[in-house]
Amino acid sequence: MNYLGRFLLVLFFWGGMFSFTGNIPLLFAQDDPAATVSQDPSSTELTLPECYQLALKQSEKIAIQQQLIKETEARFLQSLSGILPRVSYSLSEKRQDGRGDSNFTLREIPEQKFVFSQPLFSGFKEFAAMAASRAEGRQRKQEKIRAEQLLFTDVADAFYFFFTYQQDLETLEAIHTALAQRVEELKSREELGRARPSEVASAESRLSRIEAELELVKARQATARQLMEFLIGKPFAALLDPVAERPALEILDTYLAKVDQRPDVMAFKEAWEVAKKEVVVARAGFFPVVGMDGNYYTKRTGNSSDVDWDVTLKVDVPLFQGGENVGKTKEASAKEQGAKLKFAEARRNAVLDIQNIYTQYAAALKRTAALAKALQAVEKNYELQKEDYRFNLVNNLEVLQALEELQDVRREHSGVTNETKQLYWKLQAATGEISYDAF
Repeated sequence: MNYLGRFLLVLFFWGGMFSFTGNIPLLFAQDDPAATVSQDPSSTELTLPECYQLALKQSEKIAIQQQLIKETEARFLQSLSGILPRVSYSLSEKRQDGRGDSNFTLREIPEQKFVFSQPLFSGFKEFAAMAASRAEGRQRKQEKIRAEQLLFTDVADAFYFFFTYQQDLETLEAIHTALAQRVEELKSREELGRARPSEVASAESRLSRIEAELELVKARQATARQLMEFLIGKPFAALLDPVAERPALEILDTYLAKVDQRPDVMAFKEAWEVAKKEVVVARAGFFPVVGMDGNYYTKRTGNSSDVDWDVTLKVDVPLFQGGENVGKTKEASAKEQGAKLKFAEARRNAVLDIQNIYTQYAAALKRTAALAKALQAVEKNYELQKEDYRFNLVNNLEVLQALEELQDVRREHSGVTNETKQLYWKLQAATGEISYDAF
């Protein structure tokens, strides 16, 4: 379960939550990920890029992906060693029975030499292994990029959850202030005999409900703060989102055309390439192995003491290994087909992911526009209701209902607006295109 899943479970514990539907070389990367962030983030407002930069530095998953890249680099060096010569220095001291001598002494045969070994041909196994290592390196790099993108979506989700509660508190506090003024006004009117005690009690009841709602939202905001601080590894004062609008939504085909450039899809494609090269490595077991060994003697005794060097050409032709090479080849071919199917599945899942998020984002944009109009209407209605109440054209209940409607629409509009921003970044991640310029 990712960080967002845990966060939603905690929100459920609090008794409800808001309704949310909810190829880059570098991802906001700089030499120092925290270079643009204040040295004391707890005393300032953090933007989404700043939160991501801190999370990138904090994340163990990204560090693990970096170590996997280093592992593939090491495996490439191991594959490269298969085609390079090997040189060693050998020293031996042999003791031999000397009974054939008249003195019956042990015969000492020392030997010191440089040993050279050069593989010449082994069915192109080493070259295939090197190509597989390069493909695996590209695979790991794409997986790291995808991990960075998924980390960003986690940060964006946490950011906008907290930001929604931050705005929700502002809305509730404004409504609380308006209700408190309303109660004071009703008490004054009650003293003049122009308002009934039930009207005062009704307003006070709504004021208490707002106070209870404030405490609930504060608790939810505290939970969202804990999630964000877990991701970025530091405390903060508040969050700031200076961007009001995002680029216009393009047609679906524009986003679907980018599916092959999505990092996880490219990673599965490279994994398929690795599997294909492993088939070549397995088939190399059917080919002869040709190599050359050489020795250069620095010390030698006996009949061969006058020989300074020798060279041996070796040819090893496999004839029968009990079906071992056949089994390895069939196993590698099966893995290659499995990798091909995984690539096809990843691509189809990516297409579905883009389609789903696109649909949600398009609907959220329409809801945001509709709620913006509704918010203007209820704000105007509330002002008109207050004005009519002063002239006794409406009763207090109608004014309170208008105020409650204003509260509900304002909170819903704030939630949908932030949900739209979440979905925007999810759509960018679904197409594999998140860049610093997007801000």
